[in-house]
Amino acid sequence: MDNSIIFMGTPDFAVKSLDFLIKKNLSIDCVVTSPDKKSGRGLKINESEAKKYSKLNKIKLLQPNNLTDPDFIKQIKELNPALIVVVAFRKLPRILYEIPKHGTINLHASLLPDYRGAAPINWCLINNEKFTGVSIIKINEKIDYGKILMQEKVIIDKDEDYGTLKNKLSLIGSKILYKTIDLIFKNRIKEKAQIITENDKKAPKLTSENTRIDWDSSIDSIIGKIRGLAPKPGAWTILINDKDEIRMKILKARPASYSKSNSKSILLTQDKRIFISTPNGEIECDIIQLENKKAMTAKDTLNGYNFSSKCLVK
Repeated sequence: MDNSIIFMGTPDFAVKSLDFLIKKNLSIDCVVTSPDKKSGRGLKINESEAKKYSKLNKIKLLQPNNLTDPDFIKQIKELNPALIVVVAFRKLPRILYEIPKHGTINLHASLLPDYRGAAPINWCLINNEKFTGVSIIKINEKIDYGKILMQEKVIIDKDEDYGTLKNKLSLIGSKILYKTIDLIFKNRIKEKAQIITENDKKAPKLTSENTRIDWDSSIDSIIGKIRGLAPKPGAWTILINDKDEIRMKILKARPASYSKSNSKSILLTQDKRIFISTPNGEIECDIIQLENKKAMTAKDTLNGYNFSSKCLVK
């Protein structure tokens, strides 16, 4: 029986699964990824991580601008896949996801139905969850609402940030994805409908507004936001240093006990260390990134930048 697969994905999170499936000798006939993008001052062409991997491993590659384009749909039908596997890609139209005889499945980095949406790993950390996981679902017309084929629960370590948790879930997810595909091809997979309620936790797209630190929040909430957005895109605030107002990202921090609580949020320095005192307690900033600068430790930052005695953050 032909068990050919078309893999659809774009970032490094997807590549971990693609690499694992190939090393397990699954037949990946084609990779579909996003078109190249131009960025930076020189409008340099940036290829997706999936494209780089596919070129290196000589896998057939497609980069459609429009997933409903008739020529693209024709190419997929001619490949006659048994299954389409989606990891970190975009919404698929029905005309595409219904092509394979085994349908189309998706790896999602949360325990659905909680944390449906674009940024599940970030929001689990922002909300200070103690565990998360991965889900393999059958794709249908609504994003992240398909029937669950397999799930794996994962404990979140207390010092985990978005970068480390993403790597952990990408490795665990790739193994669960392989197990799911194996059961599908053996016709032994069981489907379970998601039980959707209004209390399901959401994972909306990250924006400039929801990545800004609210200094009136609890210390746990502030630390959660910093962990959930590090190393990228970074939880940010506005630093008021004398007459200068600059954007500052905090990439690593922890609760601290430095001074009495203040009605305002004040940045303080002592012994090459950076603290921020808020109405609800204090944090110590281990790694920060000032606007147009690279990320640095507190010590390295203080070696090249002078904070006034009463810097505010807002």
